[in-house]
Amino acid sequence: MITVTEATASAGALKRLSDEGVSIWLDDLSRRRIESGNLAELVATRNVVGVTTNPSIFQAAIGSGEGYEEQLADLAVRGVTVDEAVRMMTTADVRAAADVLRPVYDATGGRDGRVSIEVDPRLAHDTTATVAEARQLAWLVDRPNVMIKIPATKAGLPAITEVIGAGISVNVTLIFSLERYREVMDAYLAGLEKAQAAGHDLSGIHSVASFFVSRVDSEIDKRLTLLGTDEALALKGRAALANARLAYEAYEEVFAGARWQALGGARANRQRPLWASTGVKDPAYKDTLYVDELVAPGTVNTMPEATLDAVADHGGVQGDTVTGGYAQARADLAAVARLGIAYDEVVRQLEYEGVAKFEVAWQDLLDAVTKSLNSKGVDAE
Repeated sequence: MITVTEATASAGALKRLSDEGVSIWLDDLSRRRIESGNLAELVATRNVVGVTTNPSIFQAAIGSGEGYEEQLADLAVRGVTVDEAVRMMTTADVRAAADVLRPVYDATGGRDGRVSIEVDPRLAHDTTATVAEARQLAWLVDRPNVMIKIPATKAGLPAITEVIGAGISVNVTLIFSLERYREVMDAYLAGLEKAQAAGHDLSGIHSVASFFVSRVDSEIDKRLTLLGTDEALALKGRAALANARLAYEAYEEVFAGARWQALGGARANRQRPLWASTGVKDPAYKDTLYVDELVAPGTVNTMPEATLDAVADHGGVQGDTVTGGYAQARADLAAVARLGIAYDEVVRQLEYEGVAKFEVAWQDLLDAVTKSLNSKGVDAE
């Protein structure tokens, strides 16, 4: 439980972050967090204005069984399949979280107050199935402030266009490369054009593009450490920030172009960059690194609770730390490339691993729920 004193102390850095135009979203969800009132507390006291989920988060929450016993028992009695059971539980949590965030959604005209839920990660390379799943999830959650997460795989790109074109708000996830990010923005604009042609109100469609941060440093730092030279070691901890800053530069370019101007004139919303994977993985780095150094207007930073707590306690938010750093960002990535570390190979590997990790987490969740259903005398298929 957050006390009044703690809330007052934490208001400084988090409020400064919000004042700089960064929306703070929590990268976590569980039934216990919702039912205990913790999520509502974070909204009320820590400037949290959105929630993101992913297969790993649900695996941790539902896999423990805590808070899900009654629903599991009901699902077992009904004899549902394990896939149906998992979707019933995850969509119930997202629906409840969306209700908690609804006042924020209303107050911000739909910009924030969002809760994201991801399509089955096993569909990441199947466009048609991803579109069908996205429609189903939007129907199951049945809340205007839900966002459907679609991975930025090659198959995901046309799915993004189709889902946006259907008037459904989308959180595009697992973006690692600058080239893929530009393709994501193009897919979004194509979706808006499709939605406009279908007669949808563009002002009601929102999207964020989740650009992953810490995993880039984890992979490139590993390679720099293997090289071991002074030049290589001096570049550790710089690639991820450089990559993200250049992504923001691309965002500025695309949403200043003529194609966007036509859509903006029809009351469309920009697809905001969302900094994902912002928990610091190297203990040598400041634990608020990927928050303090990625402050820019019109962005979202989705944080695990440990990072949110760290920012509240000792965040160093000092204004815009992105838009003045493009030249240095290009120089940092060029320096990494000169050492023989291939950017394209790294980001391809990270995308592959990102999808694979979510598939494993999803399978672990299915296995845990299967075990629970079977323990109640039901043969889960």
